[in-house]
Amino acid sequence: MPLLGVLHQTVTAKENTIFWWVGDEDNWGNVYCAFENGKMIAKGQVSIINVVPSGLLKENNHSIYVNLKAIPERESDIDLLDKVYQYLYLRAIELKETLPKEYGTILCVGNDSTETANNEFFIQKGYHHLDSLFSMNRDLNEPISELKLREGFQYSYWKMETSPEERDYLDIEAEIWPDTPLGLNRLSEYKKHLLWTSMVIRQADTLLGGLMAWQEEDHGVIEDVFVREPWRKLGIAKYLLTEALRYLKSNQLQYANLMVLTTNKSALSLYESVGFYTDKEEIRYFTKLN
Repeated sequence: MPLLGVLHQTVTAKENTIFWWVGDEDNWGNVYCAFENGKMIAKGQVSIINVVPSGLLKENNHSIYVNLKAIPERESDIDLLDKVYQYLYLRAIELKETLPKEYGTILCVGNDSTETANNEFFIQKGYHHLDSLFSMNRDLNEPISELKLREGFQYSYWKMETSPEERDYLDIEAEIWPDTPLGLNRLSEYKKHLLWTSMVIRQADTLLGGLMAWQEEDHGVIEDVFVREPWRKLGIAKYLLTEALRYLKSNQLQYANLMVLTTNKSALSLYESVGFYTDKEEIRYFTKLN
């Protein structure tokens, strides 16, 4: 761990570098490191991110992501990166075999737009552009609007404490994002974060919209903001966002962060309307995993 800490400090000294931490011990089998003269010079890891549930269109794909970083003076060392990448690729093949066979699987990577050498390495590997996302921040010391819900709508926290509740949530989530459903594994990982909660709006017994919020390091995170099709443009998402901001602020956090596709103009406008501003851009690439 000390060597990993040194590598982390060295790599992230370059602003906006996306560096995955190794996580709990049960994840260490997905982590591969390169050493030279007793020094860790590169680290890669792989993780299943999206698992497509049964019953969706066959053209949907599960997604597995990799993260591969080297010390700054070796970030363009193709031989070094390739040696670590080969282990990541083989591990991704093993992980793919654990996923439902009715869908294909794509292997993806996400880097900050300024990580030119790393992006170029994956492009040379035959990866294609998948999508781009803005990271948006919101200063929690700034005023937060007080909004009202329409009559008949009920707002509440939802801890999803049982398996049927988690399944209900994931079914609706997959309805919203059939191409990139969250899946039980990622939901379980989210729920491990400090201050994790979900916030939802219902009408009687029908779930209309929701989001999740938690603490990550010194800031708040808002994730999975959704409103189901029949109830859009009724102020539901904006109400949920302001409540999430209030929740994070009440826990003495200084700012909140969320991610949004650069092409999603309506979401960008919504987030800007509650005080978020664009901070940086992440570019994601993919290749089919055969």
